[in-house]
Amino acid sequence: MEQEKNSTKKRGWEQISYRKRVQIEIMLKKGCGTNEIAEELGYSRRTIEREKKRGLVKTLRTKYDEYAAITPTEREYETVREYSAEAAEKAHKEAGQSKGKQLKLGKSHDFAEYIEEQIGKKRLSPYAALAQAKLDNKPFAGLVCVKTLYSYIDANLFLKISNKDLWVKKEGRKREYRQVRPAYNNKSGRSIEERPKELEKRLEPGHWEMDTVVGKGRMCLLVFTERVYRREIILKLKSRSQSDVIKALDKLERRWGAKKFRQTFKSLTSDNGGEFLSQEGIERSSLNIKRKRTTVYYCHPYSAYERGSNENANKLIRRFIPKGASISDYSEAEIRRIEHYINNYPRKLLGGYPPNSLYQLPA
Repeated sequence: MEQEKNSTKKRGWEQISYRKRVQIEIMLKKGCGTNEIAEELGYSRRTIEREKKRGLVKTLRTKYDEYAAITPTEREYETVREYSAEAAEKAHKEAGQSKGKQLKLGKSHDFAEYIEEQIGKKRLSPYAALAQAKLDNKPFAGLVCVKTLYSYIDANLFLKISNKDLWVKKEGRKREYRQVRPAYNNKSGRSIEERPKELEKRLEPGHWEMDTVVGKGRMCLLVFTERVYRREIILKLKSRSQSDVIKALDKLERRWGAKKFRQTFKSLTSDNGGEFLSQEGIERSSLNIKRKRTTVYYCHPYSAYERGSNENANKLIRRFIPKGASISDYSEAEIRRIEHYINNYPRKLLGGYPPNSLYQLPA
């Protein structure tokens, strides 16, 4: 059985339509009063009064004298104020264009300058910029959410930054991964399939992913990314060779000591690049020949997603060292600044905190 709808009560929030405005104009010309119009159309008296005021226009009319015997040769005019449905509708639409909340950006110039500096100069993402404002205890922290900030940038509301200053754009369609196969150039290496399944949960710190970032020339960067807190270590190598990789690990072990090195690098996960194929040399300690200093696992070929943290960190490095640039053009001090930038970059997966605030390396 259908539900009957016998209620004749006017909904309070319904606006006056153009058709109703025409009715108001006709009834006013007939001499109807405000109360009569309000009752007929189902609105309050105050609503009709506001509507009459909204549509009030000045009209030039010819004076008419009903007692004049002959029509005057020169017409006399008078100005009359009356309601116009078209004028009221136009005023209604113009007022509707300014609807909505005011921009929060306009209330704080300090906020706009801070965001422009964090994104434009310090190369942070919108999320990282807002997270950094909270870490810096700025009074405007939390003024807008990340989605709102993105919409402000897309609308070009900032003077010094635009969508072109955002590093990571919308991701395209993800490719379908083929079935993994063994590494034919590294048949004796320890496969990632042998890595304990507990490490997939990323609950225990101290397990790292390892890769090299190359450029023009022989020099390259050896990068390590911690899997839980995304702490980054960047070492400059003379060449992309097994011997230089082992030398870099030996130097790091001598600096920290054998025990601290084992506690820091509980495991390493790398690809099957030629510079990492010396499993024995990477795991062998230069200070204690009786114990291994770490355990290394090798990913499947063409499976960079098995070192996802490493690949994402490399994108941050590329903000400073683009592809095709020569690593030799960057000094050790510049490499340290890049490392400091990554380790102090607020991360969404860490609740807005940078890796440095949650995970510290041995002195």
